[in-house]
Amino acid sequence: MSSKIHSQSNIAKPRVAILGAGPAGLGAAWKLARSGKADAVVIEQRGDVGGNSGSFELDGMSLDYGSHRLHPSCHPEILADLRDLLGDDLLDRPRHGRIRLRGHWIHFPLKPVDLALRLPKSFAVGVATDSIRKLIASSSANGHESFASVLERNLGSTIYRDFYHPYAKKIWGVEADQLSAIQAYRRVSAGSLLKMAKKVLALVPGLKAPGAGRFFYPRKGFGQISQALARAAHDEGAQILHHTSVRKIHLGSPHRIEVERDGSAQSIEAEYVWSTIPITTLARLVNPPAPAEILEAGNGIQYRAMILIYLVIAQPQFTEFDAHYFPDADVALTRISEPKNYSARTEPQDRTVLCCELPCDVDDEHWRQSDEELGQLARQALERSGLPIQAHILQVVTKRLSHAYPIYHQGYETHFNRLDEWAAKLDRVLTFGRQGLFAHDNTHHALAMAYAAVDCLNDSGRFDSARWSDYRAEFATHTVED
Repeated sequence: MSSKIHSQSNIAKPRVAILGAGPAGLGAAWKLARSGKADAVVIEQRGDVGGNSGSFELDGMSLDYGSHRLHPSCHPEILADLRDLLGDDLLDRPRHGRIRLRGHWIHFPLKPVDLALRLPKSFAVGVATDSIRKLIASSSANGHESFASVLERNLGSTIYRDFYHPYAKKIWGVEADQLSAIQAYRRVSAGSLLKMAKKVLALVPGLKAPGAGRFFYPRKGFGQISQALARAAHDEGAQILHHTSVRKIHLGSPHRIEVERDGSAQSIEAEYVWSTIPITTLARLVNPPAPAEILEAGNGIQYRAMILIYLVIAQPQFTEFDAHYFPDADVALTRISEPKNYSARTEPQDRTVLCCELPCDVDDEHWRQSDEELGQLARQALERSGLPIQAHILQVVTKRLSHAYPIYHQGYETHFNRLDEWAAKLDRVLTFGRQGLFAHDNTHHALAMAYAAVDCLNDSGRFDSARWSDYRAEFATHTVED
């Protein structure tokens, strides 16, 4: 026996069911409710909000699912809204990380003085030689391109070989020449030596660009952004349903969404379905069923998983740096971050946490390892990189993310485009956000998509598809910032 969650108020406005309570879903719910354009209900299978951009408590500390920052390139309207929602809790912080190149630690983001004093001479000579070669004989695309060919052509063989080639294999699990060129254009913000030089010069006093070398971060963890959006959406009248799993989406007028909530079957009716869940999952949930060729296309869309290994250490601070990056192939981890350093917290004074990032595949050797084994792997990786843990490790906790990074294999565009075109033809269904558009984007990009979606819904309850198409062209220009 199922019950129905009734939706319509006496006001004649549409209801929008939003799948997923990450930043994109919550941002859309808040803007819809605030504008009065629609009633919004957010359906979330977990008990918290934020998704991979959320936070959780461990041993008296608020921890993120990896390393997250709000970048100064955030759209001014979005940044102003977040400042209003978070107030003094939205901190303006200096970036202070390090990257390991040929056994040397270099400040990241790159600093002119640090480059001059600490850059390995062999690496510096290689970069200089590559730069001279580009000046003498400018290179251009020659036939088929890949992630590898684009970066080697634009950045030179030294930077590509020492950084991006091994890092790509670690993050995405495939060789760099098997990745689409789109991965280079969307993932590497400093995609040429000139752009890289400009980024370095932007940190020089007197030449410093606004926001260069800084980031915004909530005092209580990155998940505070999603928590603030959720509270604001609720206060404006939006519903947020936790512990609610979507079982089937019956397309019609209105749409009917079968869910399981608190152990019982229920249904939700809505004029619109806005999905921020993986587009491949959406294709499996709709009824009438997606065509076989669309489901087959979904098999060509793959995600890289991530294990986050949290080491609780009996010392107030591990290092002064917020994050360390490991492009080297001999270190299994890609990055470690120390959450206390992101928000300059001093409490608790007797312990800190390291978040160690280990990309992997679901159900591979690492995915199946115990917390104890993963903790030992992380400790050995830090020792190998010259960062041995001297203090007692009080606790090891792991979190597994099955959809951490989209993998842009060569030819993935064909599969995604089929899915995307199919979804675009569904009546009053919209897919957006990082997972919904298979985009390796930052949180401010996801929020921009949410704001755009609400902008496309007019006051009479009709969605402007042509305007959304223009926004989609803008989304395609997004470049991920580290």
